[in-house]
Amino acid sequence: IGGRVVRGENCERLGEREANQRAGHGMSASLVIGEGKGVPSSVAVHPIVLLGVVDHYNRSCRDTNKRAVGVLLGYVSRGKVSCTNSFAVPFEEDTRDPSVWYLDHSYLEAMMAMFRKVNTRERFVGWYSTGPKIRDADAEIHELMRRYTPHPALVIVDVHPKDLGLPTEVYVCTEQTLEDSTVQRMFAHRPSEIDAAEAEEVGVGHLLRDIQDSSVSTLTGELASKIAAMSSLLSRLSELEAYLHQVASGALPLNHDILRNMQEIFSLLPVFNVDTLVRSFAVKTNDMMLVLYVSSLIRSIIALHNLIDNKLTIKHMDALRVGGNSQKPLATANGAAPSDSTAK
Repeated sequence: IGGRVVRGENCERLGEREANQRAGHGMSASLVIGEGKGVPSSVAVHPIVLLGVVDHYNRSCRDTNKRAVGVLLGYVSRGKVSCTNSFAVPFEEDTRDPSVWYLDHSYLEAMMAMFRKVNTRERFVGWYSTGPKIRDADAEIHELMRRYTPHPALVIVDVHPKDLGLPTEVYVCTEQTLEDSTVQRMFAHRPSEIDAAEAEEVGVGHLLRDIQDSSVSTLTGELASKIAAMSSLLSRLSELEAYLHQVASGALPLNHDILRNMQEIFSLLPVFNVDTLVRSFAVKTNDMMLVLYVSSLIRSIIALHNLIDNKLTIKHMDALRVGGNSQKPLATANGAAPSDSTAK
């Protein structure tokens, strides 16, 4: 069949078995890339990948509890992974037993070979899932993906985002040594961003132009963007506050890297508690609001003026038309102009 079913197998044993199978069956070395490269430091997802993931989800998993799984193609530069393309892979998993799943890796290898004929620069860099969170079988699927690259990236795409921000979460598999000197593989979070080439920016601009309502004014759109940005900032601050409360109560361990980053963020904030600065902001805001208010009044008055002029013009034209019809001489049956006696 070209697929595989895994049932509750340990990640380390699975990785050893995959290595033995690759050595025993003589897998093509061209499918395994980047052997000398380390764990990715960040991942950039292009818009065409997001469109492909959403299309895959709507075609096969919409209105169901299933998730879409596929392969990410791209390139790695200085530890940064750029996902420029993707394709779907046949995937099934048991909803009652998450340890049972099926992925057609023969189809995966055939598609990779065809994509390589089209663009030799794009290589296997990871895989995606519509999660929307990490599941139990993801560790085993990740070990399967290690057959094609030593450090694949797992990109979880939220096709129904409820919070503001990026709809992507990136994870990589890292090895950590425990207290008993055993090595354990676990997922580690990596920063992600949305990157686009010039051609992709033009295409996204055309798509947004079709989606956006042209009847909404520019001011309304700018205010909506400001409100969305402030809501996103508020959610991030609430997340920082919840983390600090959990650290203070002992629910989470103290992480000096996180606290150092938070201190840098707070140090970059400007000082707003100065009376002169507060008054300057108030004066500037009032001036802008006054200009907007006067502009709205002028626009309304001009619109009413044009409406009144239009009605007066129409009334004058109707009066001329009625007066012209009343002065027009009557015609006789043979079409000749009437005489005085006929008119009488």
